[in-house]
Amino acid sequence: MSISPILLTLIILLLALISFVCEFFPVDTTAIGITVLLILCQLVTPEEGISGFSNSATITVMAMFILSAGITRTGGLQIVRDLLFQLGGKSLKKQIASLGIIVGFISAFINNTAVVAVFLPIIESWGKKRKISLSKLLIPLSYTAILGGVITIIGTSTNILASGLSKKLGYGEFSIFLITPIGIPVFFIGLIYLTFIAPQLLPDRKSINSEGLDVDYDLKDYVSEIIITPRSNLIGQTLRKSGIQRKFDIDVLEIIHNDIHFPQPLADKILSLGDILLVRGGKEDLLQIRDERGVDILADVKFDEEKVEEELNFGEDKVAEVLILSNSRLIASTLKDLRFRQRYNATVIAIRRGEELLRERLGKVRLKFGDLLLVQGPKESFIGLQTTRELLVLEERDIETLRQNKAYIAIAIVCGVVILAAFNILPILVSSLVGVMLMIFTGCLKPGEIYGAVRWDIIFLLAGLIPLGIAMDKSGTNQLIANYIVALGAYLPNYFVLVLFYFFTALLTEILSNNAAVLLMLPVAVEVAKSLSLNPIAFMLAVMFAASNSYITPIGYQTNTMVYGPGGYRFLDFTRVGLPLTLMFTFIVPFLIIIVYGLS
Repeated sequence: MSISPILLTLIILLLALISFVCEFFPVDTTAIGITVLLILCQLVTPEEGISGFSNSATITVMAMFILSAGITRTGGLQIVRDLLFQLGGKSLKKQIASLGIIVGFISAFINNTAVVAVFLPIIESWGKKRKISLSKLLIPLSYTAILGGVITIIGTSTNILASGLSKKLGYGEFSIFLITPIGIPVFFIGLIYLTFIAPQLLPDRKSINSEGLDVDYDLKDYVSEIIITPRSNLIGQTLRKSGIQRKFDIDVLEIIHNDIHFPQPLADKILSLGDILLVRGGKEDLLQIRDERGVDILADVKFDEEKVEEELNFGEDKVAEVLILSNSRLIASTLKDLRFRQRYNATVIAIRRGEELLRERLGKVRLKFGDLLLVQGPKESFIGLQTTRELLVLEERDIETLRQNKAYIAIAIVCGVVILAAFNILPILVSSLVGVMLMIFTGCLKPGEIYGAVRWDIIFLLAGLIPLGIAMDKSGTNQLIANYIVALGAYLPNYFVLVLFYFFTALLTEILSNNAAVLLMLPVAVEVAKSLSLNPIAFMLAVMFAASNSYITPIGYQTNTMVYGPGGYRFLDFTRVGLPLTLMFTFIVPFLIIIVYGLS
């Protein structure tokens, strides 16, 4: 018995939802797997299955990632740093307001994930100078970046995708400033909420770095000193040959020989009688090393809490936090598989994952986006870490790692892209690609850097889910779902039908992702609008705004995940601050859409 195309599509859709929610695989892998399944089930043709890779929205999103990288790589965003410090003052409300205006304006034209990546270390530095808990600042940083992203169509990949879907459905692409009459009021309503109400809801928790990394990561029991005694079998061996880092769950951070501190790399350092090794490891491993290798543990007699961070930052060594970004190749790999110590000449001492703190068996932990690594190593190693786009060192970037002489060129290029598209001189797809080439020709970006600039997980997510939208349309699934919603809408005023779409799209965004929510909900919204003889543009905008405004959880939007660890937040902190904001917009945004664009 053959299965109807609608039922088969719904089964595949359900499988996709389960995989997204349970995180069996990365979202991009799930999306490509769904495409393969659709082709095998003959719900789409092979040509339709790969059409997502040539879709104008996918290419435009890719180009915008590269343009954002041009701005950040040249230090274009650092230009506003001093302005932020000047406007902030001493009042928390004034600080949030000035932060929101600056970050929101930039996020209207630059990918908001890139904006948060640049401002995270700036805000950390600012918070230290002003003696403000980072937990009061980093959620507002993320939320204002999200709010700024809905001021223009190019502010987020979600908006660009919605514009591409609108064209595919026969309503044409959205102009860059189509949503600005709604986006600006929404931004300022959100900023007023964050400035005057959110501070009462935000935790005043001891933020990361507020009392020192040794206290924040509870290093006292995991960083110790061991001394090589006359009975030790380590004498005369190199650290590499001794194999103690492979056999035991420890990392040697430093070797002290006759009061001389030797930093990384240490693998070929010959161990001598009386050498003191600064190690990261649990008590059980240290006791085992003591018994098997003839060393004594000094932590109990001389290594106190006040000394930990001082030792870690001795001489040419330093310790700092490093955030794993969403486009990192480190995701889903372990430190051992990556040979992290050899690759970066630095050692991971601990991992903070949201509320969870990991300090044991670190080599076997599979890394995730948003993980915060406490890293120790030579100072020059951190300069290398600052230049990679896969990791973010949570301290202000060294000036020498930026092409500051190209900053205004990069800004001019992005402004040119916006102007060409805004006045319909060139389509946004074409103007953005022209901008990419100008970034390379002017030296703002090197050719090899454009590959690291692209969020490939987003590109493959878009390319993989677009065929699912095609299958839902071809099989009649969209029409079926729309019929049920229309039946429900018969008992509701038209305004509340729009509210309903906003609310369910917002929930779906928290469960899946913003782009997945748009791909699934926007075609259904158009079908409902047509069935009720209402304005399809109004419904598309409701879906787009709902998908782009994700505040309830730290995992619903990339910028929320990025500030989760550095802010020392708990999961429900986002819900406490974000749920009232989401409910408020659920009723305000549809109202503004009706006023500006009409519903009939």
